[in-house]
Amino acid sequence: MKKTLLLAVLVLGTVGLKAEDAPFFQASLTPDIAVQPKTTEIRGIALDVWGENPQHSFNFGFVNGSTGESSGFSWAFFVNYADSYKGVQWSMVNLSKTDFLGWQAGLVNYSTGKCTGLQMGFVNYAENLHGVQIGFANIARNNPWFKEFPDKLATGFPIVNWSF
Repeated sequence: MKKTLLLAVLVLGTVGLKAEDAPFFQASLTPDIAVQPKTTEIRGIALDVWGENPQHSFNFGFVNGSTGESSGFSWAFFVNYADSYKGVQWSMVNLSKTDFLGWQAGLVNYSTGKCTGLQMGFVNYAENLHGVQIGFANIARNNPWFKEFPDKLATGFPIVNWSF
């Protein structure tokens, strides 16, 4: 019964869409072994062992990758990574390369671009924070206390950090 239901969801997600419409459903074992090619934008639901697509969707899996300007809710058991993301990332490790707008929650949250919103985790790091970090270790490189890092380490912000 479960296999039949899964097959029905896969078929419905890939059939009946016009060529110019973005697919509603993605399932993948790896970025190259998937229902949709990794360059296809997904607008709906993605279920991944390891997936990597541009998307505006709910993404659930072990490793979720979002390329380009993506948005939605990304929930992974191990890692979420994104080029540019708007929305929520929940995982053990959350990574964003350029812009992040929203909420990252995990053991480690790491943003090398502009991070606008909330980071909650054991370790939070942002190159350019415009928001709040809550966790054991919080580092915002644009915070004036960290200007001389690594020559002089600031006292740090073990519970909460912010920069606006």
